[in-house]
Amino acid sequence: MAWQPPAPSQTWRAIETYLSHAYQTLPPLAVRNRLDQLRAAGENDFYQVPAFERAGGEEITRYSLRLGNRFYPHMKLLIEKSPDGVGALFGADTHDRHVQLPPGSPEAAAFAELVARNIEVARAIEAAFEEQGLPTFKQYLRDDLARRQGVAASQK
Repeated sequence: MAWQPPAPSQTWRAIETYLSHAYQTLPPLAVRNRLDQLRAAGENDFYQVPAFERAGGEEITRYSLRLGNRFYPHMKLLIEKSPDGVGALFGADTHDRHVQLPPGSPEAAAFAELVARNIEVARAIEAAFEEQGLPTFKQYLRDDLARRQGVAASQK
């Protein structure tokens, strides 16, 4: 059976949590328009909305939604298949790691500051996801480690 993304209601919780940490005011019009598209979609069509970017080929394993933040418009909410293939994990993709400036370039210091701010926002968002009980990759790793330690202890 193919992986299924989380219920739209859970994704809305993630979107609201993301936005509350990414912006101190209303998000930009482009973001509000994407959200309006999602609101207009029914439960069955939610993940078909063009605002979602999809990855994974025929079997989609990741959805991303460009929501930006107050410093950078390209940051994304990630919804991806968990490593066990069953659940979904939420994350914040700073979407700035693909850019590399030459050392000593005039923009290097400003870009390094932007990257640091993006990381700070992404960490706050993901910590809030965990506080809300939304699954994240870090929580998945913690749970997997605890499970493995339990199995190892029971085999002794």
